[in-house]
Amino acid sequence: MAEKFETGQTVEGKVTGIQPYGAFVALDNEVQGLVHISEVTHGFVKDINEHLTVGDEVKVKILEIDEKKNKYSLSIRATEEAPKKTSNPRPKQVVQQQSDNNEAGFNTLKDKLEEWIQQSDDRGNTFKK
Repeated sequence: MAEKFETGQTVEGKVTGIQPYGAFVALDNEVQGLVHISEVTHGFVKDINEHLTVGDEVKVKILEIDEKKNKYSLSIRATEEAPKKTSNPRPKQVVQQQSDNNEAGFNTLKDKLEEWIQQSDDRGNTFKK
C-alpha cells in the first residue's frame, strides 16, 4: 500500500470527510490521509467548511507518511502558489503626518521617549549618574 505513494508527491484526491481540525482525503480506494486545517490554504482558515465540501476533487501534496500507523499527512496549500504581498504606502504616509502634526495617536517608543525626556528636563527632573 505505501509503495504507491511517496513523501513529496502531488496527487489528486477526493474529500471524504470534514472535521473542525481538517479534511480527510482519499487518494485511492485503500489510502486516505488528513489535510490539517492549517494546510487547506494560505492564510487563516476559521471554518474549513467555507473552503471544502465532501466530494470535492482536490490536488494534495504528501507531507509525511507514517507507515507504522498508516497515516498520511497531506497539504492542499503546498500545491498552490503563495499570494504575493502587496505594499501599501498609504498607512505609512498617514502615520508620518500624525507624528509631524503632533496629533494624538500612535507614536513609536523612540518618539515618545524623546518627548518624555524633554518634559522631564522642562520640569527640572533630570537623572543624575
